[in-house]
Amino acid sequence: MARASSMTIGDLAAATNTRVETVRWYEKVRLLPAPARSPGNYRLYGPEHLRRLGFIRRGRDLGFTLDQIRELLAMADDRDRSCAEVDAIARAHLTEVERKLSDLARLAHELRDVIGQCGCGSVADCRIIESLSPHGEPA
Repeated sequence: MARASSMTIGDLAAATNTRVETVRWYEKVRLLPAPARSPGNYRLYGPEHLRRLGFIRRGRDLGFTLDQIRELLAMADDRDRSCAEVDAIARAHLTEVERKLSDLARLAHELRDVIGQCGCGSVADCRIIESLSPHGEPA
């Protein structure tokens, strides 16, 4: 890999396990600052790009939306700011994750019930097909 002070887009993408197209898109939507250009007009990324893209990737891995990441980046850029706002964003995101987990647990329970009713006979008598059809009518 090239030195962190002058990475190509491919180097930056590889270092952060990000597709080159995604790096370009993050630049386009201004999550990543525009890099310097070489005399041959190639993008040249520095350590700040690597740190920022790492932050974005980790945020995405944790399920934060791009808008939330944009807010978190703005807060991270203001080091003297209270972290109460960061905490509020993280707590709101956790609440949403927990709601989704609850919804998925209910869905899993319902699917187990439907699967448990299947007698593995003919499709005409299949309880799974019946449960998917409105009013129990065949599809």
